[in-house]
Amino acid sequence: MTSSASSIPVVTIDGPAASGKGTLAAGLAATLGFHLLDSGIFYRMVGWKALESGVPLTDEATLIRLAVGLRPRFDGEAVWLDGREVSRTLRQQEVGTAASKVAALEGVRAALLHAQRMARRLPGLVADGRDMGTVVFPDAACKIFITAGVEARAQRRHKQLIEKGLPSNITTLLQEIGERDARDAGRDVAPLKAAPDALKIDTTTLDAPAVLAQALTYCRSRLDDFAVC
Repeated sequence: MTSSASSIPVVTIDGPAASGKGTLAAGLAATLGFHLLDSGIFYRMVGWKALESGVPLTDEATLIRLAVGLRPRFDGEAVWLDGREVSRTLRQQEVGTAASKVAALEGVRAALLHAQRMARRLPGLVADGRDMGTVVFPDAACKIFITAGVEARAQRRHKQLIEKGLPSNITTLLQEIGERDARDAGRDVAPLKAAPDALKIDTTTLDAPAVLAQALTYCRSRLDDFAVC
């Protein structure tokens, strides 16, 4: 990110687990020709490294060192860390739960903030997360907050995991998503909430194309000043 960062358009997509953030963010980035930031992948990497090395998820000092020492390599949808391709591993439910816990720690969030902001580059960025519009990119040109009912989100996550060949139990997912919602919304640092100026979309009864169409209409009306779209 340079001194002229404010001239680079950013679209933020925030919302709870399995609300459709990733699908919408990818669709917007592809349509607008923007770069894509999945901010949650950084917390998943820290969570995974903690689980791998036996670091307690309450040991903030060590977790900060893990966050600072991250040296990921991204190759399309593939993520490499410590010489290993870990894309599927990072999507496991256990890693997601660990990510939610380490994300509640102020020091970890601070350690990862710079790396996330460095993703802002021309021609623009679509950033997917939980505090993109409120903390990481508060000056974003376009902010969207999406949500859906807990049961709908659990069904979506269950389908995603099964399609990727990963184990999944719908009852367990319902409980874990509910617990994660409470952690994300109740944490002291960067809690999950909609930015005051964000467009709110409930995706419970909407399919992905309908959500994308609604978001595109909104973004195009707000990105005129950047001469994109």
